[in-house]
Amino acid sequence: MDRRRLLKLLFAAPLAPLLAAPFLGIDESAAAEALLAATARGKNRTPTPECGDDDEPTPAETAGPFFKPRSPERTSLLEERMPGARLDVSGRVFGRGCRPLAGALLDFWHADDSGEYDNEGFRLRGHQFADARGDYRLSTIVPGLYVPRTRHIHVRVQPAGGRVLTTQLYFPGEKRNARDGLFRTELLMAIDADVSPRRARFHFLLDV
Repeated sequence: MDRRRLLKLLFAAPLAPLLAAPFLGIDESAAAEALLAATARGKNRTPTPECGDDDEPTPAETAGPFFKPRSPERTSLLEERMPGARLDVSGRVFGRGCRPLAGALLDFWHADDSGEYDNEGFRLRGHQFADARGDYRLSTIVPGLYVPRTRHIHVRVQPAGGRVLTTQLYFPGEKRNARDGLFRTELLMAIDADVSPRRARFHFLLDV
C-alpha cells in the first residue's frame, strides 16, 4: 500500500491524524487542526474526497426487479404532500484521470417512505444529465426500508456514447447494512443530517 492510499484510510478515522502523525512524519499541529475541523463538521458527516489518481472505479450492483426505462427527465422527485424526510443528493461524474464527464446520464429510482416502489407510474423515478463540470443534483426523500434490504437508492450512470454503470447508493449508520448481502462500503454516501433537507454527496468514477 502506497503512502497516499494509507493516508486516505487513516484520515477517515476520527483520531487517526493525531495517532498517525509521529509514524508518518506529519506535522502534529497540522494534524490537530485537521482533527478539530473534522469534529466541527459533526458526527453525522463523513468525508467525501474528490477524485484521486489512485481511486478505483465505482463498483457495479444489480438493478433489482424494479427498474423501469423511459423515466421522466427531472432533477426533483418530490411531489406535493409526499411523506418522508427531504434529501438532496449531489456530486460529480468523473472518468479516468479525474476527467469530468459532461452530459453523463444519471437515472435514479428508489422506494417511497413506506418501502414501496411505484411500478405503475414514475413516482420517485427520474433521469438527468450532468452539467459541464460533471455535477449533478437530485432532490428527493429518504427511502423507506423493506425486508430484506437496507436503505438504498438505485442509479444508472452512462457517459455520452459509453457503457451503463448500474449501482446502488447506501446510507451510513444503518443497522441493516451489515446484514445486507449487496451492501458495499465503497457505495456509502456522505450524509449531513444536521440540516434540512438532509444533504448527501457521492462522486461516481467511471472506467472510461
